[in-house]
Amino acid sequence: MSKEQPNNPLHGVTLKAILETLIARHGFEQLGEWVPIRCFTHEPSLKSSLKFLRKTPWAREKVERIFVENWRSVREPRPGTK
Repeated sequence: MSKEQPNNPLHGVTLKAILETLIARHGFEQLGEWVPIRCFTHEPSLKSSLKFLRKTPWAREKVERIFVENWRSVREPRPGTK
């Protein structure tokens, strides 16, 4: 039984999609500054990042929080625009 979650920006979004979006928008270097973990700072790759984040809840939560903050900033109009 699935429930609709219209106010949850992570609903239906995979960790892989989250990472791909953040990497495309900000790159591994910026992600490594925000979340200083080796899979972002030393020989970064999508595969190693997914493996680490799936095993490490605190790091995954930080990445998801960054994604949600980005999602909100993209969806909300800037002051003075429509």
